[in-house]
Amino acid sequence: MFHMEIYCEDTLKKIEEENGMTNQVNWNERFNIGVEVIDKAHRKLFSIVRRLAVLSQDEKSSRWACAEGIKYFKYYTLKHFAEEEEYMRSIGYKGYEMHKSLHDNLRGMTLPALEKDLVTSDYSQESVHHFLGICLGWLTGHIMVEDRAITGGIANKWIEAKVGKEAGRMEDVVSYVIEEVFKLQVQVVSERYAGEDFGKSTYYRMSYGTEDGKPVRVFLAFEDRLVMGVVGAMLGVQFQKVDQLVVHAAKQLSQQLMGRIGTCFGVADEYRFEKIHVLTKEQFEEEFAKGYPYYSLLFDTGMGYFAFCTKI
Repeated sequence: MFHMEIYCEDTLKKIEEENGMTNQVNWNERFNIGVEVIDKAHRKLFSIVRRLAVLSQDEKSSRWACAEGIKYFKYYTLKHFAEEEEYMRSIGYKGYEMHKSLHDNLRGMTLPALEKDLVTSDYSQESVHHFLGICLGWLTGHIMVEDRAITGGIANKWIEAKVGKEAGRMEDVVSYVIEEVFKLQVQVVSERYAGEDFGKSTYYRMSYGTEDGKPVRVFLAFEDRLVMGVVGAMLGVQFQKVDQLVVHAAKQLSQQLMGRIGTCFGVADEYRFEKIHVLTKEQFEEEFAKGYPYYSLLFDTGMGYFAFCTKI
């Protein structure tokens, strides 16, 4: 592993020099949590991501170079997780199990799913940008919330998140319904989606009422290429952008999806649909800033990414 670190670091430096790139890393001090071993690793991870972002934009950079850089990022991430988990155990951190489950989700589910997409696409620029966007978004949110919680800087927002068999059942049902309605094969990318940016998308918030008066909100995010592809297939039209026709068609599809999910769960009569709103990216992100969802899943449909989140 040590040899891999030296090899990949030297490889990235050589490619940067050959292409006249610079690695000016301006670390934002607000990401520091006050534990040097953790802060040092975070600085390194952001440095790797920034360098990969530059490499992916340059036409002279080969796909092999991106593949080597991503291999290095994964190696260093797993190394950092092991060190961070060891530190949490050493101080008897009460939120250790939940925090470790977030690490497990990234290393056991998200990274393998993203890697599969990279290999399938032969490290296309789009797949590399997907990888970097999700990883950078994950790192930023994880550091600012979960890692700061280690030192008492903020409360853990995942305390109310649903885990266990019920969460697994929701994952199975949503996967089944997406495949049934969209006729697409899906793969779960994350069981702990925290609002990371996965590309230009269209967002919806659906509100439901219950007999006990407790509101339920469902958030759906469709990557634009997915919603254009699905609506286009319905109409036999190839869309070049998400226009009002696509937006309104996706609103109706969203309601159909939720109706089918409610039927599969046997709770369709318990929730009264009230309204649906189209959200901006900023409004969608604000919802996660307020608190993480009860269920929060991210899927790869092969045609684009899809997020399903609920707040109770």
